[in-house]
Amino acid sequence: MRMIENRSDLTIRLCGPRGFCAGVDRAIQIVVLALKAYGAPVYVRHEIVHNRYVVEGLEAKGAIFVEELDEIPEEHRKQPVVFSAHGVPKSVPADAESRNLFYLDATCPLVSKVHKQAMRHQRLGRHVVLIGHAGHPEVIGTMGQLPDGSVDLIETVEDADRYVPPDPDNLGFVTQTTLSVDDTAGVIKRLHERFPNLTAPAADSICYATTNRQEAVKQAAPGCDLFLIVGAPNSSNSKRLVEVALRAGATKSVLVQRASEIDWETIGDIRTVGLSAGASAPEVIVNEIIEAFRARYNAVVELADTVEENEHFLVNRELRSIELTSADMAFVNGE
Repeated sequence: MRMIENRSDLTIRLCGPRGFCAGVDRAIQIVVLALKAYGAPVYVRHEIVHNRYVVEGLEAKGAIFVEELDEIPEEHRKQPVVFSAHGVPKSVPADAESRNLFYLDATCPLVSKVHKQAMRHQRLGRHVVLIGHAGHPEVIGTMGQLPDGSVDLIETVEDADRYVPPDPDNLGFVTQTTLSVDDTAGVIKRLHERFPNLTAPAADSICYATTNRQEAVKQAAPGCDLFLIVGAPNSSNSKRLVEVALRAGATKSVLVQRASEIDWETIGDIRTVGLSAGASAPEVIVNEIIEAFRARYNAVVELADTVEENEHFLVNRELRSIELTSADMAFVNGE
């Protein structure tokens, strides 16, 4: 790219933590290791995580993505199928077993924790209220852990106002892991006002990574002329970061999947740009965006770190003997 003369000064506030969480990292590693262990193709039910760049990178290695198990051809029934990080209803493993498929479950352990919380409420005789977004794979998976009619979905404070439960004195709630912390608090508050005996889960359902990324954006947003969030349009946690940035004081906030989506013609006079990434967005794209700004501005990166994350989730037992190298993950993590 031709260098631009008389470039303006620009500060990039780079949020930390950002990008991959431990659950996403684990899910991608499971597909990569399965390809090394069993060879291509490895089938994946639904996008392993909500990021097109990641999906295409895994496709290049030999992964094939399907929406339903009946799409796996007969000649590949001995190859592994991986369930996505978002979790699946109980009916999906049962379907896999009925087809004699070998499956590897990449459900994030924190999503599995929500499943267990919901099942515990139900086992103790409580009707379950799930706070989340209709149609999201994680919500479908969580609701699919419970018998029909034993769980209701609440999305907004208005839903909480209208909700008529079967037994107002015997309710327990859980939440989707990737919600806005502030929005969810409002919904829970309203439900508690209407149903004082509402029982909370034993631990927060919103995961540490969602909370940490929102808090970092909240701290960095004041004074930002533009706040870019790297993430996919179908990524719940990424879209929440855009909302958090705007509420916390950024003049403008935009969700982008790649540097090529930045509209340089209308970006205007900017001095400070915030930059973060949703939990499914790879670091290579964050670096790509920083370089795109450096090609157009005298850009200085200012780290806006809040907490350090050191969580690590083990892959499936079947894969733990397979070596995972930095070269195996370079397509998302960079060299």
